[in-house]
Amino acid sequence: MQLALFEPDIPQNLGAFIRLSACLDVPLHIIEPCGFPVDDKRMRRASMDYYDLATLVRHASWAAFQRDRPGGRLVLLTTAGAVPLPQARFEADDILLLGRESAGVPADVHDAAGLRVRVPLKKGARSLNVALAGAMVLSEALRQTSGFQDLA
Repeated sequence: MQLALFEPDIPQNLGAFIRLSACLDVPLHIIEPCGFPVDDKRMRRASMDYYDLATLVRHASWAAFQRDRPGGRLVLLTTAGAVPLPQARFEADDILLLGRESAGVPADVHDAAGLRVRVPLKKGARSLNVALAGAMVLSEALRQTSGFQDLA
């Protein structure tokens, strides 16, 4: 199981994902450009002392990610997803892809996903914070694929 962030634009959410990646031992791919300056110092500050525990892979663009990414199905978390989270079936080598907080992902990224999952919400609610949605879906994906077994 892996996480991928498409052009994140809120540094605090990137920090939350780095911490999530570190704590659950799930690699995190950062697909640039980001909507804020990204360097080791800023990422270290946002992720506190979890930076060195995380496995981070930076990609200069969507094209670079597509070229260099590991195998496995792309699972897009999107408010436009056809499959509600309780019905989604995950595979151990899935890459959970999350879009920009401000704009989601463009159509070509949507089209590249093998599965599009949405978290069901109360009527009238627009969306969850991307880091919260990512944590919810990652947790369910790890549960389904026995991904918690090697953790303390």
